[in-house]
Amino acid sequence: MEQENNSMRERLLARLPQPENSASYREEISLLMAKHEKALFWEKFTARTVMFLGLAVWIIANSSWAKLDANGTITLDSIAGLLYFGGTVNELGFRVSRSKVELLKEMKQVQLQILELQASIQKNPQP
Repeated sequence: MEQENNSMRERLLARLPQPENSASYREEISLLMAKHEKALFWEKFTARTVMFLGLAVWIIANSSWAKLDANGTITLDSIAGLLYFGGTVNELGFRVSRSKVELLKEMKQVQLQILELQASIQKNPQP
């Protein structure tokens, strides 16, 4: 059992970049996080826009100046409901993606701390 833990530890540590590359790794992480933040912005923008369009269609369908018959009102109400439902599903997807990015950010911070610890151990080896 102890041997399996050591081999797993070695495999996990082998995946980390070396302490000499911590500056480039830190830069790579900041670029990755910026990319994710930009994608999250557009995902949120799309979700909110679709929800707003659903609300706008519903307001138009139920306004007195639209002069729609019963079939037109039902059709526009159905379209509005579908748009709003689609927007809420997109909003849910945004929130899931946001939590994934937050988890990734925490994981990368732990990796950077491990790199800093490895670098400090290599500079000051304990006897």
